Amino acid sequence: MEQLTDLKSILHSKRANLFYLEHCRVMQKDGRVLYLTEAKNENQYWNIPIANTTAILLGTGTSITQAAMRMFASAGVLVGFCGGGGTPLFAGSDIEWFTPQSEYRPTEYIQGWLSFWFDDAKRLAVAKQFQLTRLEFIRTVWENDRDLKTEGFNKDAQDITQALSSFEKKIPLMQKVGDLLLEEATVTRQLYKIAAIRCDARGFVRAPEQGDLANRFLNHGNYLAYGLAATTLWVLGIPHGFAVMHGKTRRGALVFDVADLIKDAIVLPWAFICAKEKMKEQEFRQQILQKFTEHKALDFMFDSVKKQALQPLSINSGGVA
Repeated sequence: MEQLTDLKSILHSKRANLFYLEHCRVMQKDGRVLYLTEAKNENQYWNIPIANTTAILLGTGTSITQAAMRMFASAGVLVGFCGGGGTPLFAGSDIEWFTPQSEYRPTEYIQGWLSFWFDDAKRLAVAKQFQLTRLEFIRTVWENDRDLKTEGFNKDAQDITQALSSFEKKIPLMQKVGDLLLEEATVTRQLYKIAAIRCDARGFVRAPEQGDLANRFLNHGNYLAYGLAATTLWVLGIPHGFAVMHGKTRRGALVFDVADLIKDAIVLPWAFICAKEKMKEQEFRQQILQKFTEHKALDFMFDSVKKQALQPLSINSGGVA
């Protein structure tokens, strides 16, 4: 494949943009990638800064030219087709991306990942470490984000401290991934309840198919997180099928594992806050992307996955030693 190296000068972990587009045509024009929107009296062209973009989600009413796809691939941009509002990603329940083809990605991360993945005990140890890392990120974000503190999301609040600490104490005791998943689902439900109380959404039930704002925003924000996770794994050269938490038979399962590192810290609270304020979908999306950037979510994903891929694991009764 032709290598346009000048388009790869910005590391993926430092790129600023993730796009969701709908009702437009994506094309190449004069050496740039643009999207065209049809206004009442004239067509409008908008530039996509591909060298500073990690992923593109193409929603309802979109099309893309072969030339544009070629430039996306040259710049290392992942492209995914999805439904309206960014959800669901097609096809089926898998995470499906058009990934650029490159033979120059590093090999040490997939080799390190496979060195533990076929050992059940070591894979469980990494799953536990991912959950501890997830809790660490929640505490860090909720401690440093003034906007979240204003809305009552303070890591030192009694109900939040209790939910996180209870899960943290149980993690080393888990003997199976299935047990860990059950406990993870329990703490997530507790965080939903905490967010619902703070945002006057009592009676909230997490149901992705429901059309209320909070559920829609959770769907939308989660799929943006999946875009960052897919980018992280593609750049590090780790196939999506080598999951440590979600089902090993699901091709996109590792994307879910990596996205979970940041979802509860950023997407969950802001979905409820923005729903309370009755924001439009585009406003919510901008808020989430701003917070991803502010808290360096993509950097955090890269660092977390690289750490588990490269550090040798020793297993004891408590998990990762």
